[in-house]
Amino acid sequence: MLNVQELRAAYGESEVLHGLDFTVAPGEIVAIMGRNGMGKTTLMKTLMGIVPARSGVVSVDGTEITGLKSHQRVASGVAYVPQGRMIFSAMTVQENVETGLTVTGKKKVPENIYELFPVLLEMKGRRGGNLSGGQQQQLAIARALASDPKILLLDEPTEGIQPSIIRDMARTLRRIRDERGLSIVVSEQVLSFALDVADRVMVIENGNFVHDSPRAGIDEARVSKFLSV
Repeated sequence: MLNVQELRAAYGESEVLHGLDFTVAPGEIVAIMGRNGMGKTTLMKTLMGIVPARSGVVSVDGTEITGLKSHQRVASGVAYVPQGRMIFSAMTVQENVETGLTVTGKKKVPENIYELFPVLLEMKGRRGGNLSGGQQQQLAIARALASDPKILLLDEPTEGIQPSIIRDMARTLRRIRDERGLSIVVSEQVLSFALDVADRVMVIENGNFVHDSPRAGIDEARVSKFLSV
């Protein structure tokens, strides 16, 4: 579903991603782990077209999207939940979710989105800025799903969220995958969440992948070493 070959990205002359290769199968959840500053967010932004690729190829469902602008990537089936969630705080919950519909041509939010996030249904008329951190994260995911994507990119979704909500989020993401057949890529520092949600765990260190393992055979101690400062 996602195929990345020799992906390089830089800020000015400083190269941050050094020729990354990876694939994500249809319906697969991949966690990309690493400490702060190792390239996780840059990778997400490059996949989304926010940071231009210096070289390499990114394809979704067999179609190359490398040269496309962000909104064109959304139309090609890529949805993105950025770090910090970036919801529209002055808009209502419903209005926030509706912004995700723009590429689909639909006028009404599909009911199954609110089935995934019942709390948002209760709060449809409430302003996004009045939600808790966990509720805002659910809202950001709901908005992304409204674009009817093939692949969902989540950048540090557990940041600033309490542990009980993190467990719920893992369950919800697996349910989204199971019900919609979505592929999901999540960047993360919390190993327990990655093991809870992902089929495969990859570790990025200084802009290179240094570890790639299915969850079943993962060496937790080794991965933890990469994550410790």
